[in-house]
Amino acid sequence: MVALLRGVNVGGRGTLAMAELRAIATDLGYTEVATYIQSGNLVLSADATAATVARTLAEAIPSRAGIEPAVMVRTRAELSAVVEGNPFVSRGEDPSHLHVLFTDGDATGALTALDLPACAPEEVIAADRALYLLLPTGVGRSRLAIDLGRTKTLVGTTRNWRTVTTLAHMAEAVRS
Repeated sequence: MVALLRGVNVGGRGTLAMAELRAIATDLGYTEVATYIQSGNLVLSADATAATVARTLAEAIPSRAGIEPAVMVRTRAELSAVVEGNPFVSRGEDPSHLHVLFTDGDATGALTALDLPACAPEEVIAADRALYLLLPTGVGRSRLAIDLGRTKTLVGTTRNWRTVTTLAHMAEAVRS
């Protein structure tokens, strides 16, 4: 499984050492625990469901780390499906322009409130609990990313395509 924490170690806020995150996960009984970069990406093995892992991590982190990040968890199969289903990859878009916003619920509803044509050439395609983003000028200058961040109905966390594919490879090496 892969746990994705929102707002960890971004802009000097939500500070959480990855060693502490690994310790929290290990203390919760998860095994094969590993982190990737400093932005709250955790790969682990668990006999529990993804929803249970998300809940237990979300409950344990505040008492140990003093922050309350939203936690999205995907199974190895779910993350693999996200990688395989990216429509921008099949279209041949530059991977450095691709991102995925992982949500805690249905992602399609959040798009109805957005003025998507005004965000061009940026694009978004919804798929279940993920939004595939094409951001040719980067996430930092993205009107689409800003508008998505303002959406009150959407709780999620964004990862660039390199991180998504690296986490999927890491998850393949883990038992569950």
